[in-house]
Amino acid sequence: MSDVPSTAGGDEKLVGIVLVSHSAAVAASVAELATGLAGGGTTAPVAPAGGIEGGGFGTSSELISAAAAAVDRGAGVAVLTDLGSAVLTVKALLAEGDELPAGTRLVDAPFVEGAVAAVVTASTGADLAAVEAAAADAYSYRKV
Repeated sequence: MSDVPSTAGGDEKLVGIVLVSHSAAVAASVAELATGLAGGGTTAPVAPAGGIEGGGFGTSSELISAAAAAVDRGAGVAVLTDLGSAVLTVKALLAEGDELPAGTRLVDAPFVEGAVAAVVTASTGADLAAVEAAAADAYSYRKV
């Protein structure tokens, strides 16, 4: 699915993370950053879903669905998005009911900081609610 390595075992129940961006390069880079900062050991499965088929800017229902299926380990899937229409695309997929794995949740969090918090938390074996809370808490990270 992606060039971003995941060290999660196929049988281990970890929350999967999908990073939806309008840019394939941005989604892949944030996935690489988040998995790199998660440290050694087991890393939660992460898949970027950026851009559209053919490499343009936008969001693709098909890429998002495929990414979610690729990271689903039975513990839920947290989906983080970058901009408005990515949110709308994920909401439409969730409303359809059968396009995403059961237990998929759209997470309201900042894209980069939230992705890092989600991947680090999911890699500890935390459940979907804890992963969502950690990602959302990234809104409070102060830089000055």
